[in-house]
Amino acid sequence: MSYDNLDITKLHDQLQSGKLTAAALTAQTFADIKRIDPEIDAFLTLNEAAAKKAAAAQDDAGIEADKPFAGVPVGIKDNIVTKGLKTTAASKILNNFVPVYDATVVEKLQAAGAIIAGKLNLDEFAMGSSTENSAFKTTKNAWDHTKVPGGSSGGSAAAVASGQLPMALGTDTGGSIRQPAAFNGIVGLKPTYGRVSRWGVIAFASSLDVVGSLTHTVRDAALTLNVIAGHDKKDATTADLAVPDYTAKLGQSIQGMKIALPEEYLGEGVDPAVAEQIKQAAEQFRSLGATVETVSLPHTKYAVPAYYIIASSEASSNLQRFDGIRYGFRAKDVKNLEDVYVRSRSEGFGPEVKRRIMLGTFSLSAGFYDAYFKKAAQVRTLIAQDFDKVFEDYDFIIGPTTPTTAFKIGAKVTDPLTMYMNDILTIPVNLAGLPALSIPAGLVDGMPVGLQLIGKQFDEQTLLQAADAFETATGYQDAIPGGANE
Repeated sequence: MSYDNLDITKLHDQLQSGKLTAAALTAQTFADIKRIDPEIDAFLTLNEAAAKKAAAAQDDAGIEADKPFAGVPVGIKDNIVTKGLKTTAASKILNNFVPVYDATVVEKLQAAGAIIAGKLNLDEFAMGSSTENSAFKTTKNAWDHTKVPGGSSGGSAAAVASGQLPMALGTDTGGSIRQPAAFNGIVGLKPTYGRVSRWGVIAFASSLDVVGSLTHTVRDAALTLNVIAGHDKKDATTADLAVPDYTAKLGQSIQGMKIALPEEYLGEGVDPAVAEQIKQAAEQFRSLGATVETVSLPHTKYAVPAYYIIASSEASSNLQRFDGIRYGFRAKDVKNLEDVYVRSRSEGFGPEVKRRIMLGTFSLSAGFYDAYFKKAAQVRTLIAQDFDKVFEDYDFIIGPTTPTTAFKIGAKVTDPLTMYMNDILTIPVNLAGLPALSIPAGLVDGMPVGLQLIGKQFDEQTLLQAADAFETATGYQDAIPGGANE
C-alpha cells in the first residue's frame, strides 16, 4: 500500500491510532522513492539507514498527539546542512561536503519527530529557475517529464508533487519555493523574512534568502511553519516575536476581507490563459464574501534588474569562502596559491554561478557601486513602499505566481535574460521581505497554474486562512497527487 495520497494530518492520525507504524511508513516511502524517482530525479542523497533507525525509535517512544510530524518522512533541499549527511548545494565545489551540524530548521523538524528521508536537487547554490543548473542532474516536472519542475527548489517540489513525500523544505530568494510549487501544482509557502532561521542554510543572498515548505495542502504548510518558525539566537536576522498557531484560523470565513489584484500582474508577458485562471480565482474569492479590487504596483517593472544586482552582489561576497583551501573541491596539479584559487573556483562552479559572481563583483566595484548597487537598493525601497501603500487598504494581494506554466527542459537555459524574467511576479515579494504562498488554481493545457497570495509582514495567518478557504472551495489539491502520477 502507498500512502502518497495522505496529508500530514491523516498520516499522523493513522500513526497515533496504531493503524500505521513509523517503520512501515518509512519503508514504504523509500519503496516509493525507488519506484518513482528514477523518472523524476528529485533526490541527490538518500538517508535510508538513518531514517529507518529514527522511525523505529519513534515507534518505541510512541507517537505524541501534539507532534503532527512524529514518524512522518520529509525531504530537505540540499543547500540546508544536515549533520553527517552529504550537503552539496548541487555544486561540484561541495561534491563531498559532509556537515558536522544540523541547520536550525532541521533540528526543529527532528525535535518534532520528523524522519529525514534525504536531500533534494536544486539549481547550483539556488541560482536558477528550472533546476537545470544543478551540477549533478536535471529534475523533471511531476506532471510532464519533458518539462522543468521550476527552481531553484525543483527537487523539493517534484518530490512532493510526484507522491514521494508529504513535505519538503525549500529556500526562496526570488521565488524559488513558489515558482516550482506553481509548476508542479502544489502549495509553496515563503514566510516573512526573519520569521524562520537561516542558520545552516548555505547562503546565496543573505538579505533575501528564506526557508519555507512545499506541501500538498495549505494545512500542511501551516503545520510546517508551526515547527520551523521562531527566533534563533544563532541568526541575528530572525525576529524576536511570538509564534502563533498557524492552523488557528484555518476553516474560518474570509467574509469582508479586501483583496488587491495589481494590474501589472495581469499585463504584458503573462499568458492570457494563465491570466484567465487568476480572474476566475478572483471570482471565487468574491463568492466567498471577499472584495477584490484592481490596484497598481508601479515599480514592479524594475524588480528583476534590481533583484539581480542585489542578489548577485551578495552572492559574490558569500561565495568567496569557496576557495579550494578550507573545504570542498580543490583543483589538482596546481602550481601556486593563486592557481589554487583560480582553478578551484573555475572548475568547481558552474556557468550560472560564475555569471552571477561576475555581475555582483562588477556592481560592487569602485566607480560602479553608486550607478548599480546603490540604485538597486533605492528601487528596492520604492517597491516596498508600493506594497505598504496597498496594504493600508487591503488585507492581501493576489496574482499569478508565474507568467506561464512550466516550459520544456532546455527551452530557456541558453538565454539567461528570458530565464530571469520568469521570476518577475515573485521577486518583488523578496525585495520587500513579505510573506507569500502559491496554491493550485486550475490547469492550462493540462499543466498546473499557481495563484500567489502576498501578505503583510508576519501576517502568514491571514494568507493561510484565505488560501485554505480557496482550497476548500475549489478542491484543486485533491487531484494533485494522482494527477502527478498518471
